[in-house]
Amino acid sequence: MPDILVADDGAIRTIRMNRPDKKNALTLQMYDRMAEAIETASGNKAVRCILIAGAPGAFCAGNDLNDFAAMAQTGGLGTPILRFLHALARSEVPLVAAVSGTAVGVGATMLLHCDHVVAANDAKLSTPFAALGLVPEAASSLIAPRLMGHARAFSLLVMGQPLSAEDAKAAGIVNTVVPAEGFETTARAAAEKIAALPLEAVRIARRLMRGSPDEIVARIDEEAEAFKTRLSSPDAQAAFAAFFSRKR
Repeated sequence: MPDILVADDGAIRTIRMNRPDKKNALTLQMYDRMAEAIETASGNKAVRCILIAGAPGAFCAGNDLNDFAAMAQTGGLGTPILRFLHALARSEVPLVAAVSGTAVGVGATMLLHCDHVVAANDAKLSTPFAALGLVPEAASSLIAPRLMGHARAFSLLVMGQPLSAEDAKAAGIVNTVVPAEGFETTARAAAEKIAALPLEAVRIARRLMRGSPDEIVARIDEEAEAFKTRLSSPDAQAAFAAFFSRKR
């Protein structure tokens, strides 16, 4: 079964991360597939809303650390990662997320690009970048302080303090917290409500509210340069080694 499932049902395109044995940790191939699904939706007026989902108990555990370890050796950051992050920033289609359980790293920061987030009450967001010797990504260093204020953003992005579903709602990341049973039904209903609104009115209003994506893309690229440097740092290498030794 593919690691990313893309399905159009009426005006809703669902992009589902489907690697439950790894808690939906993203590989480069998964980034590429998700980016393609977002990019092609922007030029397709039949798709009026995108729903991003994972699995019950595991939305996304972040980037596959095996890929990070490999990138550290080459001194690069996989092109599919930047393609996906740029696609999020430049999406012309409203983005809805259905989050349950684990949302780590990019699994949390991608939510900052969504217009409506439904979280199950078991959801927990965390971004342990500094603990891994890394830096924030996905323009989270720009968006999170604007959304949450500097203090709460620092706690999340630098100190790695997790957010419960209710904490994430209070911070403005999550719109609705619901019981884990049926949380996707609630998210789907929100996507359908958005899709039922006049297409051009929604897209224009969204563009006005979000502003030009160029600032977001520029911050994504700035973070990526710092991220590449940090991947090969002694701090990151030690963190990766500790992680893989625990897995053995």
